[in-house]
Amino acid sequence: MRHNMVKSTLKAGGTAFGTIIFEFNTTGIGRIVASAGADFVMYDMEHTGWSMETIRMLLATSRAADLAPMVRVPALQYHFVARVLDLGALGVMVPMMETEEDARALVQHAKYPPLGKRGTTFGVGHDDYQDGDIALKMRSANEETMLVALVETARGVEHVDAIAAVDGIDVIWVGHFDLTTSMGIPGEFQHPRFQAALERILDACKRHGKAAGIMVPDAGEGRARLSQGFRALMYLGDVWVYRQALAQGLSALRASSPALDKKTER
Repeated sequence: MRHNMVKSTLKAGGTAFGTIIFEFNTTGIGRIVASAGADFVMYDMEHTGWSMETIRMLLATSRAADLAPMVRVPALQYHFVARVLDLGALGVMVPMMETEEDARALVQHAKYPPLGKRGTTFGVGHDDYQDGDIALKMRSANEETMLVALVETARGVEHVDAIAAVDGIDVIWVGHFDLTTSMGIPGEFQHPRFQAALERILDACKRHGKAAGIMVPDAGEGRARLSQGFRALMYLGDVWVYRQALAQGLSALRASSPALDKKTER
């Protein structure tokens, strides 16, 4: 299996930067993201309605780029986790992780024996259709596959130490919108209770040697999160990056348009 530089970087205490894709399911999007300098791309299945065929195309085209393609599956179910890995994902993010049992189930779904119960097939997408030693491939996949537990409920925060303690979990990711909603303070990211939840998650990650991850809307907040101790950051997603850039460009054009000046004079 391919080396997962993102996983090794985070394991060594480094940082990794990427983005998430919700809308632009094109053959070039992985290479576009890589050319922008991202270390990883997360393809979303939870909120997009994308099928496995769409994910197959996105992973196949992204594996030609210098980045780690990953998938957020819609639920903690074997047929989602194992299938996206067979299609070539180097990492899996699972939403609504709330207990140690959830974390152990994710490891069981994603890892080959003896670490888990993932079914075996080779010479397909995940090993680039290559021949080779099967036992070696299984060990390599177990080492390189990155597992991301998305903690986004009050119950998940309550059990985050036990989740982070599970061998095989690499990253604890904060789902900030869902977490504030679960806490009864939707969108109040400066609320003391949300800030306390972040500190609890960061403490659990430090205690168990796991990386903490979160999405950020701009570089300023990104720097603040890095200083807090987060080491895996997603800069927005395709929808918002495109909308912001387009809005800024159009606004600048309208501000300098002679036609607009004439219209204003009337």
